[in-house]
Formats: sequence, structure tokens, C-alpha cells
Amino acid sequence: MTDPNPASDAHPIVAAERFRRSRALWRVLALVAAVIAVLALAGRFALERPAGDRIARLTIAGTITTDRQRLAAIDELMEDDAVKAVIVSINSPGGTTAGGEELYESLRRLAQAKPTVATIDELGASAAYMTALATDRIFARRLSIVGSIGVLYQHVNAGKLLDTIGIDLDKVASGPLKAEPDYDEPMSAQVRASIGELVEDSFAWFVDIVAERRSLARPQALALADGRIVTGRIGVETGLVDAIGGEYEALDWLASTHGLDPELEVVSAWPLPRSEFSWLADLLGGSARSALGLPAQGPLVLDGLVSLWQVDRTP
Repeated sequence: MTDPNPASDAHPIVAAERFRRSRALWRVLALVAAVIAVLALAGRFALERPAGDRIARLTIAGTITTDRQRLAAIDELMEDDAVKAVIVSINSPGGTTAGGEELYESLRRLAQAKPTVATIDELGASAAYMTALATDRIFARRLSIVGSIGVLYQHVNAGKLLDTIGIDLDKVASGPLKAEPDYDEPMSAQVRASIGELVEDSFAWFVDIVAERRSLARPQALALADGRIVTGRIGVETGLVDAIGGEYEALDWLASTHGLDPELEVVSAWPLPRSEFSWLADLLGGSARSALGLPAQGPLVLDGLVSLWQVDRTP
């Protein structure tokens, strides 16, 4: 007897075939991913450490935040006997106070093990100037921007905008300062005082290390810590910078002061070299950020205390 509806029997067969094809496709993709991972790992190990004595260059560019990989790279420089000195090349507006503190402390440990010298290119402000303070000597271009010693906390009051579009926020909190300040209302006096204490505590530490590292009386350091930026030339006059110059002058100083061979090769130690397959991580990272509603590229918005010159004022 003929089946009046033969198409119904075909549905399970088609579904099973699609499942087999899908499973085979995922197996192929998994194999490709594994091969890429192995090749990337092999490429990383293929980037052999240069042989012989050398000077390492540690580049600090862009917004400074905490970074475990950077800490590990600095620790490795500290333990590498072939690295005779470290040049910290700076071009940054600063960043988070915690990121600046982390970098400062790690570079101070490094400076106790071997000579360190900072060179400031276009910009070495706020937490980036804090970074330069950790080294034995600071060079800056005559027209470099340095300084901006200070700490800030910014708050956006979007209450009028939310009222206009008809959004009302409410909350239940365990205390009057929990999750304050709210961005739908101005700071209350109590909240402002609390955050002021936070800023002042961080600021006092910043001023203390300026006074200590630049051999200034604290009142002198405090007078320079009103947030102003200055050129490298004025930085030399006020004691924030040691001398005008760049990497060439830094190498000359290392040779004359520490007796290092002026012909030693300068090798970049940070950021770490990118492998041939770094595009894959960039692609996956960008996709993940997009999925979270974040920009595919560029730094994320900094939250909390920052020591940064020209903070982005866009809410």
C-alpha cells in the first residue's frame, strides 16, 4: 500500500543529515582553532630573547591602567642579568591612580636592581609623570608636556535629561553613601565630603613621592601640584625634569654615569611583540566587546579615581 504522505518520512532523514553535516562542520572548525592555537604558541616561543648584553626599552603609551602582563615583563627585566639598564619611554596623558601606583612601585623595584631612565616624548602628565618619577633620571623634550600633578573624580548629573525623557530612578541602599553619587541628581554635601577625602588621600601620596623623588621640600612640591601642565623646559627650571633630551641623551647618560657601553643594543621589552595570529585575538576580542555593547576598539571608560590630563568629558 502506498504511503499517502511520503514527505513526512523524509523529514527525519533530512534532519539527521543536517545534524551530521553540522557536527562535521564544528569538528572541522575545532580542528582549525586547535591548529591556529598551536601555531600561535609556536610563534610566541620562536620570538627568542636577543643574545648578549643589551638595554631594554619599556614603552608606556596611551591610558595607564593596572596590567598583570606588564608587571610580569618588568619582573623579567629585573631578573635578566643580560639587561644592563632600562629606558622607560613615555607618551601618555596618565590614567587611573591605581594603575599609576602599580607602575610606579614596580619601576621602583626595578630601579633598585639596575639603572633606569625615563624619556618623555609629547606627553608625560599625571599618572604618566608619576611613572617617570620612579626612574633614576628624567629627560623630556623642550616642548614636551609634563606635570598635571593631581587626582580627580568626575560626576555627571544627568537628572534634567532623564526628567525630559521621562525616566525616574530609585534605589534601596544599605547606607546613605552606598552607590553614591547618583547620576540623576547633584552631589549632596555629605557625598561630596566623602569623595573629597578619597581624592585628598590619593593626592597627598602623589605630592609625597614628587617631593621625595625630586628632592623638593613638600611646600615646593605642593606649589607645583595645582594641576598645571608645563613644557619640558619649564619642568627643568622647576625641578620636575632633570634635563632636555630623548633616547640619545638617555644613552649618553647611562654611558657616562654607569659606564655602560654606548654601543649596546636597545631592545623593546614592552609592549610584548605580537604574533602572526594576533589578528584572531583582536577579532574575537572585538566581537566580545560588541556583544557587550562596548566599542570594538579603543579604551573603555575609566571609572573611579583618575590621574589623567584632559579627561574625556563625554558622559
